[in-house]
Amino acid sequence: MSLLLYIIVFLCIVYSVLSIIPQLSKNYPVLKPKMGGLSFVAALVIMISSNAIMWAEPGYQYFVTYPNGQKSAFMSEGYHFTWFGKVQPWSKYIDITTEDVEDDDNSSMKAVPIRFIDQVTALGYPSVRVQMPTTPEDFIDVAVKFRSQENLVSMTLIPTIREQLVNTAYMYAAQDYISGDAQSFRQTFEEQLKFGSYEVRKIEMADTLFDSSIQKSNREIKEIRKKYMVEKIVDSKGQFKRIPNEISDNHILISQVVLPSIDMESSFKKRLETQRDESAKRQLEIQRIETAKAAQSRILAEGERDKAEERVKREKEQVSSLIAIETQLKQEETNKKLAKIKYETAQLEAKTEKVVAETKAYANKQLVNSGLTPEQKSYWEYRKDSVKWANISKIKLPEQYFSGQGNSKGGDLLQSILAAQIATKK
Repeated sequence: MSLLLYIIVFLCIVYSVLSIIPQLSKNYPVLKPKMGGLSFVAALVIMISSNAIMWAEPGYQYFVTYPNGQKSAFMSEGYHFTWFGKVQPWSKYIDITTEDVEDDDNSSMKAVPIRFIDQVTALGYPSVRVQMPTTPEDFIDVAVKFRSQENLVSMTLIPTIREQLVNTAYMYAAQDYISGDAQSFRQTFEEQLKFGSYEVRKIEMADTLFDSSIQKSNREIKEIRKKYMVEKIVDSKGQFKRIPNEISDNHILISQVVLPSIDMESSFKKRLETQRDESAKRQLEIQRIETAKAAQSRILAEGERDKAEERVKREKEQVSSLIAIETQLKQEETNKKLAKIKYETAQLEAKTEKVVAETKAYANKQLVNSGLTPEQKSYWEYRKDSVKWANISKIKLPEQYFSGQGNSKGGDLLQSILAAQIATKK
């Protein structure tokens, strides 16, 4: 019953008591016995109704135990008849966070120590929002089983959250977690809270590490490590086998799961820093190698380009030479054809001249055989004398003259010289 109702009941009882005193009722007309009786009845009604009717606040659901031992639940807000039953409020949503505390309490828990499958330890800081069962039957079972919300949180919710986080860490390697499996880790953790733990089997494998030295062309085995992985077991229907937990068994819902961080052990952090530095060095060396390869490729490409240019230049020269040779051959072939044509023409001309000469000789022979006419004979005599005197006129006589001992002999000498000159001119 609220404070306002207590005040109203108190005032009604005081008014009823004062109204039954005769002296006061005479002095104060407001205090009437009849009204006092009505106020007393009103007080009784209010007291009775306050225990029979309740107001359900939003965000809560109520477990009610009646005087006859019956149980019920109010799942919605508003006025409800309790019929003098005992009402126990429960929050619909329970937030459990992780804080740096000494012991777990009803609203927070300390960090969860976990161990990954590769034996790396860490601390988990989960935050979980839990929703109470949404059906009256399931809610009544939880309320009867745990008796109070504080017992539910401390005895079931926090231990189950810690257990499922430990089981989830067992299914992953720390190296895989930091390499990109953080989201899968959180999802697996949430699924195990909602539906129960996965049944898994542990598989051992040999992980071979090779020498990654850049200077070595052939890889060599550096170390062989044992590597473990966890495989989920599947039943005959193709579904993952699960082991129910207290949350799933009691139909408690997981509304939200937040896993903001996993704090790895210091040795693993140092190893990560070393790996990071080595990876950075390796990446730098790879970049240098790639740069050198690019420079080598550029030099080779430039060499191929120069070779191609030189090849094209030489091919052009060869083509020019071949074209010149082919042109010369065609010219020689043309000259040869022209020479052949000239030769054949000369042969034809020679044959023609021969035929003409033979014709003339035959004609002369016929003329000689037939004899010359007086006019022809005189013409040839004239031509003979003309040629003779023309040749004599062209003779260059010596500038000095040596006379002989006798006139007859000098005249004979002159005639011999003239005859020799005429003979050479013919």
